[in-house]
Amino acid sequence: MGNNKSLSGPKFHSRFLPEEQAELDRLFAALSPGTGSTGALSRSFSLQELKSYVGEALPPEMVTRLFDGMRRVDLTGKTRGPSESVSQEQFTATMSYLLKGNAEEKSLVILKMITATEGPVRAGEVQKFTEGLVGAVEHVLVHRQELRGWTRRRFQGPLAGVGGLAAQLLSEMKLQGGQKFPEPQWLDCDCDRAVIEDWVFRAPLVGVFLSVVIHRGFLLLSPSLQPAPLLPERHVGLGGEVESLLDVLSAVYLGAQLRGEQRQRWRLLFSSRLHGQSFAQLCGRITHQGPCLALLQDRDGHVFGGFASCSWEVKPQFQGDSKCFLFSIAPRMAVYTHTGYNDHFMYLNHGQQTMPNGLGMGGQHGYFGLWIDSDFGKGHSKARPACTTYGSPQLSAKEDFLFEAMEVWAVEEPSELQRVKKSVLDVDPEARILLEASGRTRHSEGLSEAPDYCSDDPGS
Repeated sequence: MGNNKSLSGPKFHSRFLPEEQAELDRLFAALSPGTGSTGALSRSFSLQELKSYVGEALPPEMVTRLFDGMRRVDLTGKTRGPSESVSQEQFTATMSYLLKGNAEEKSLVILKMITATEGPVRAGEVQKFTEGLVGAVEHVLVHRQELRGWTRRRFQGPLAGVGGLAAQLLSEMKLQGGQKFPEPQWLDCDCDRAVIEDWVFRAPLVGVFLSVVIHRGFLLLSPSLQPAPLLPERHVGLGGEVESLLDVLSAVYLGAQLRGEQRQRWRLLFSSRLHGQSFAQLCGRITHQGPCLALLQDRDGHVFGGFASCSWEVKPQFQGDSKCFLFSIAPRMAVYTHTGYNDHFMYLNHGQQTMPNGLGMGGQHGYFGLWIDSDFGKGHSKARPACTTYGSPQLSAKEDFLFEAMEVWAVEEPSELQRVKKSVLDVDPEARILLEASGRTRHSEGLSEAPDYCSDDPGS
């Protein structure tokens, strides 16, 4: 990293398969109609032609950045300055670096998209580029009608929506001297090629977002060039439509933390807005449903939650594994993973007198990183200075909080083994309520520890 390699010289070779190159050739021909008369290699396209082709699919600022990145590519090493149009070689080289390249090659193009000058750029310029990139992703998904049931821009404030996800990406950047971005006092710091390359490596979503902007903005048709969907399909079921605590960009961010098969389709298991303020309903709907995301919004507007990598089970023991994590969506986006300190990943208990009743993740009894009390509507996030299990700070605005809404999304279909484990009382939480109201107790609940079907071993 940080060497003097540039986008120049005779050694450039396209990485595209023949059918992929044919698709790029088709796109270039559409971008450069009627220019040149001595063959394809003499043809080129202008900024106006690129804007005309893209139309409203991308914001004009991002189209200009892409054009500048392409026209500043010097494949010969002899050009004294950027050209006023983009040749086919420049176009193919840029697409190869952005769609197939490594962090070093992507970072070289990113620098050319930011500035025409050689050398470092200011951190503030990188911030503006990142916000433009995130905004372009949201824009093109809306334009192409690929929201898959999600809505845009639910959150307000400087660290919400586009600004929030951009800030999260920039938090992965290490400035010279080890300073963390994006503290305002560092906006004038220089970011050289090594810093940008390291950032692209640490924040892979930057490369993914560039790929999505190109694929969906230019509508590349080759099947092998199609990126995986950024957003999971949102499935609410027969309970009716409901506004989610997640918007487009927060769903993109959380999906990026999961395995590929967990990004395909999310099923709403529980919503306090649909199913009521009931802990019994929560337990009945989320147990034995496979991995899921639980999130809530406190009365101060903070949105946060946790990922359960295993099916929830009602029992007085900790459960789960090291793939669990806690997260924050508002007022800032962040994910907090296992520290290795203990194995207090998940806890769900109800109807016992000797053990705490509620849903918890991380920490210990009475001091969870995230706790939802069985007296539904209140909880705590006691993490001073940090949650022992996940290293997370206090997620809620107040240590002991009241919350407005809670929802749980399944990210995988449960296995047949998980399905058959659900008892009648699990399937019908109203039956549990009637049982408890009659003064009768479930003597077996929590006393017999069910087999744990969650394991770090993928073959288990």
